[in-house]
Amino acid sequence: MNLAQLLVRAARTYPDRPALYHGETLLCDYRGLGERAGRVAAHLHGTLGLQPGERVALFMANVPEYLELLYGAWYAGLVVVPVNAKLHPREVRYILENSEASALFVTEDLGADLLPLLADLSGLRQALVVGSAAFAAMYTSVPMAALDRVSEDLAWLFYTSGTTGRPKGVMLSHRNLYTMLASHFMDVCATTHGDCVIYAAPMSHGAGMGNFPHMVVGGRHVVARSPSFDPAEIVALASYHRNAFTFAAPTMVKRLAEHVEASGADPSGFKAVLYGGGPMYLEDIRYALRVMGDRFVQIFGQGETPMTISVLSPYHLGDREHPRYLERIASVGVAQSLVEVRVTDEDGHDLPVGEV
Repeated sequence: MNLAQLLVRAARTYPDRPALYHGETLLCDYRGLGERAGRVAAHLHGTLGLQPGERVALFMANVPEYLELLYGAWYAGLVVVPVNAKLHPREVRYILENSEASALFVTEDLGADLLPLLADLSGLRQALVVGSAAFAAMYTSVPMAALDRVSEDLAWLFYTSGTTGRPKGVMLSHRNLYTMLASHFMDVCATTHGDCVIYAAPMSHGAGMGNFPHMVVGGRHVVARSPSFDPAEIVALASYHRNAFTFAAPTMVKRLAEHVEASGADPSGFKAVLYGGGPMYLEDIRYALRVMGDRFVQIFGQGETPMTISVLSPYHLGDREHPRYLERIASVGVAQSLVEVRVTDEDGHDLPVGEV
């Protein structure tokens, strides 16, 4: 099933619910968000003639249009290639060429250095700068309905960091991401219609994947206004919107806690702070729990299994009477419900508990 159906269903079921915010400003309800995604799809499929399975790259800072473009590509049956906004333009060019991207959306701050490098990229039919006149014209297209896709079809092409060579494109199907979505409700957070997600970390990675559960329940999507992570802004947005879910790298968690302690700000606007993407130091999570309370969840995953390997739940983080409490909260938790985890030696043989 096409991931686009998440927005199709939300627009049909919760048409008047507020959907997309830029900071504290409401931009559109779910009816409007679904319509705008349909217009993006009509441009990609109708005007550009892109066929299901072709690639659309997003090299963008966090902006409200990100969700419209993400779902617009899926409406048209296309594959999204979200690219890390911190990459060098030459690295981005490699990803565009390697993924055989047919279209590119880029924010103005990133396009100036990248676009001159793309003149000889023959497979790229169009590069649109968010906010340009050509980009705005795309929204005059007549909205199209979402195309059907098979669950095993490619949905998201995620490029690894390339620490051991060139970045490699990890192929995530619609089924992969639906499994991740199901795991969220089963193991991570009981998301409801009154909740919101604040995009504080890059939407090209785990933060952007936080959109799925909130799309299911008709929750609110809040894109921060600051171009970079601003703890004061995120805490203020959580206080304003309430019942906030956000994804943060461990260093961001520490900065959030430091801001709360130094400013005396009230952290109760956060329902859950999901952290991952790097090792969390024991003293840092103990500090965050002391300052902000039991509202943290750790996930462990990798590009091939995003956010779905293991979870360290609020139960584990809050069970301070457990005799091995400090060891537990320094770990990556327990296997999530829809995966199996094995610990093996170098030859693939299972190891007993306690063995490395």
